[in-house]
Amino acid sequence: MPQFRTYAAVGMREDLSDVIYNISPTDTPFMSTIGKTKATAVYHEWQTDSLAAAAANAAVEGADATEATLTATTRVGNRTQISQKTVGITGTLEAVDKAGRKSEKAYQLAKASSEIKRDMEFALLNNTVQSNGSAGSTARVLGGLQTWLATNGDFGTGGSAGATGTTARTNGTNRTFEESLLKTVVKEVFESGGSPKVLMVTPAHKQTVSAFAGIAAQRYMAPSDAPTTIIGAADVYLSDFGSMSVVPNRFMLSGNSANEVAFVLDPEYAAVAYLRPFFTNDLANTGDSAKTQLLVEYTLEVKNEAAHGIVADLS
Repeated sequence: MPQFRTYAAVGMREDLSDVIYNISPTDTPFMSTIGKTKATAVYHEWQTDSLAAAAANAAVEGADATEATLTATTRVGNRTQISQKTVGITGTLEAVDKAGRKSEKAYQLAKASSEIKRDMEFALLNNTVQSNGSAGSTARVLGGLQTWLATNGDFGTGGSAGATGTTARTNGTNRTFEESLLKTVVKEVFESGGSPKVLMVTPAHKQTVSAFAGIAAQRYMAPSDAPTTIIGAADVYLSDFGSMSVVPNRFMLSGNSANEVAFVLDPEYAAVAYLRPFFTNDLANTGDSAKTQLLVEYTLEVKNEAAHGIVADLS
């Protein structure tokens, strides 16, 4: 007797999972590590200062008081940058039954929020100088972290540091990321008064740091009652001047495996300053669709760039 198979049957329901799988990374380690503050103008300013160098200081008994040489603070600032995404959803798409989400608008706005955060992380870390833009044609741009780090750094031949968010770091000759380069910059940061707590690196350089020799006898220690484990990663780097968490950041990649950087950071001395925190703006409808803009205006506040350091021109 002939069998009736699925190949000929009509009316079978489709088998579509009610879950949307998306593995695009949404973690933003730099933004999550540093602080948050408020901006009140499109040019956000702050002041830095430093103490006089330590010197011999002995006064004659009974001598008249002499005035110290005083110095003014340094006033610096960064431009705010607007990041936005606009989603347009037709009335029909919002009404139909969909797999994996009830509201297309809500789903697309949530997705846009994650995308903007990724864009922000990229902007905060990059080597783009700040710009005031122009009315109606050119956007304001914030100065990324690489354009601020002037005091403490190690660069390849021909490379040079950025400054005050207005001078970009100049690429030099690429070289291998070696522990000696890191130790040089960590020492510079300490001598400048900083207390580095985070070493932020690309994924490839996270593996490089895990292979640093360090004090080899201590690398593979584990609790005696721990299960058998192959230890192939270093999540903390203990330098002569304190420990640093080793944090990989996917958004530090230049895209060409050249002139990569590693940051030595003290998160206390950096913040994202928000002029306008995330908000949605419902735009006027011009037909059977709803347009919603998601927007944020922010900048990078490097409270004192000497608290940080950079190892640049890494292959």
